[in-house]
Amino acid sequence: MAETIPANLKDRLKASYDTIAPAYNDWTAYTTSLRTSYLNRLLDLLPSPATAPSTPIRALELGCGAGTPITSTLLTSPRGIPFHVTANDLSETQLSIAKANLGSDPAKVTWLQGDMMTLSFPPASFDVIIALYSVIHLPREEQTALIGKIAKWLKPGGLMLVNFGAEESTGTEMKDWLGGWMYWSGWGAEKSLEVVKGAGVEVVMEEVAPEDGVDASFLWVIGRGKGE
Repeated sequence: MAETIPANLKDRLKASYDTIAPAYNDWTAYTTSLRTSYLNRLLDLLPSPATAPSTPIRALELGCGAGTPITSTLLTSPRGIPFHVTANDLSETQLSIAKANLGSDPAKVTWLQGDMMTLSFPPASFDVIIALYSVIHLPREEQTALIGKIAKWLKPGGLMLVNFGAEESTGTEMKDWLGGWMYWSGWGAEKSLEVVKGAGVEVVMEEVAPEDGVDASFLWVIGRGKGE
């Protein structure tokens, strides 16, 4: 079934998240422990500080929102591992909140506002790439294209943490979601795994988990870049 893509999708998503940012950040606080638990599973796969390079691990977060809990955790050098984070979000309001809370030290963080699909980085730019509850806002063909980009941006052996909607959706709109308009889509768990593997990413962990507080489940994937 063909996907229904609303006109001016990215402009409407940006405007909505700019409007609902405070309400959204309060509402998503319940997922903090869940996001952190999967981040910890990724951190378990990184070298220990004793064997890690002396330079910071380069991380990219796509859809960082207000910077919590992922960017904020990485900036604290979890487990003694230093990170430099490139944090991207579509919403200017969310990035303003993140900057106010976390600062803009260029040695630690680079903030990038804009559509994640327009980002461009050289191959093998990042050791870690994370996208949580953000890829689901892209049309499905863009989700496939983005995973292909992530595979190229990862260094060989680099790690990816992404979640996808577990159920297939050709496009779902809500006119009033937390006070704003919203859109989601997805290939479903099986097809999303095929997309990841088809991009040349080795799947290290795959897990479908129900989401507390919403009538939805998500596929959580940790993948490892194979390089070219």
